[in-house]
Amino acid sequence: MKNENANIGLRYGTAGPHGLTGSLLPATRILRIPGLFLFLLMAFLSCKNKPEKQVAHTSAPKFYYTCSMHTQIMLHKPGNCPICGMKLIEVSETNTAKPDEIRLTQQQIQLGNILVDTINDKRIGDKVIFTGTLNFNLYKTASVSARVAGRIEKLYFKNIGDYVRKGDPLFDIYSEELNNARQEYIYTLQKKQTLDNSLIDYDRLVQSARNKLLLWGLSEKQIQDLGKNKQVTRLTSFYSTGSGFITELGVKEGDYVMEGGKVVNLADLSTLWAEAQVYTSQMNDIDKDGTVTVQIPDMPGKEFKGRIEFVNPEINPDTRIDLVRVVIPNTDRQLKPGMPAYLIFRAPVHKAFSLPIDAVLRDGSVSVVWVQTGKNTFKNKMVETGLETENDIEIKSGLQKGDIVVINGAYLLNSEYKFKKGSSPMGGMKM
Repeated sequence: MKNENANIGLRYGTAGPHGLTGSLLPATRILRIPGLFLFLLMAFLSCKNKPEKQVAHTSAPKFYYTCSMHTQIMLHKPGNCPICGMKLIEVSETNTAKPDEIRLTQQQIQLGNILVDTINDKRIGDKVIFTGTLNFNLYKTASVSARVAGRIEKLYFKNIGDYVRKGDPLFDIYSEELNNARQEYIYTLQKKQTLDNSLIDYDRLVQSARNKLLLWGLSEKQIQDLGKNKQVTRLTSFYSTGSGFITELGVKEGDYVMEGGKVVNLADLSTLWAEAQVYTSQMNDIDKDGTVTVQIPDMPGKEFKGRIEFVNPEINPDTRIDLVRVVIPNTDRQLKPGMPAYLIFRAPVHKAFSLPIDAVLRDGSVSVVWVQTGKNTFKNKMVETGLETENDIEIKSGLQKGDIVVINGAYLLNSEYKFKKGSSPMGGMKM
């Protein structure tokens, strides 16, 4: 036992003249002090690092409360919508859309009946339908003008829309010049009868006076009657040289007209023009030599056949729209200018990206669709359209195979974007 204590004292260098008992206490303290120091150091370091770990692991996303019908409402506590009174729903602030996107709640999607479909190659139909309008056939119109200056004393037709037959009297005119020319014709006829054997060629004088009356609009019968009666009346009647409906009245009774002044316009409605505005990108999809079917929405079940008569060679650079004109018969005159019409052109069947017509929104020359980019998140994309059928429209560019496109509810998404962002999603887009 003495040897062990001695060894301990010698190990720590504490043996001396005071013996082993005096050297044992310092050795024990030296042994315990380093252990206590290490314990306190580890405890300090663990306490210092502990709050940092708690901050990193306990951070949670923030939430706000909004109304499914009025998404501009954003409150930091639950409750009811101050506008409609519906219960507010909880939305994560981290679950927000990009500036050019819009995010809807599941309830909004259900209420708006928003449906999507994956775009893919489809066979688009063999006909193209355009919306058009019926117009006058200008080749079947006529303008009746005054052939001589004078005052209109009487109009036989006073309403636009009145039908005038060829040969019907149109107006009576008082003209000093015309009355003098008629009197001159009678005078030359009388001179010819009394002085036929003279040196003066009265045949030429009569023919000259007669040609002047023809030039001023008198008919052959009127000139013959003038030669028989030998009397000049105060008024001269003028007759219609064609048939048609009055589309414009240029004068009224008592007006003074100059030579060449317009009196009435007549339109023959036996044929009409069906005109449609067509995008230049769609011109190659129609058969310009084929038969065109024209349907009138106001006359269900009736169809009229015609052919393309004219395609405007000039394109509007701002709208890139062309005019196509089709001539259709109107034998029973049931069709009226101004009626809306559907022009159905034949087109070859081909594969293409196609969507329902309601999926494409148009604003001038810009066409856009809404594409789903994430859960309940949508973004609008500009597309180039092509062939159109009764229900579908071809997408030439702007989409890729596999894109998820909104096929129902695109107008609601557009309105919601304007409401939330304060601007149109088509703003600044150009084709």
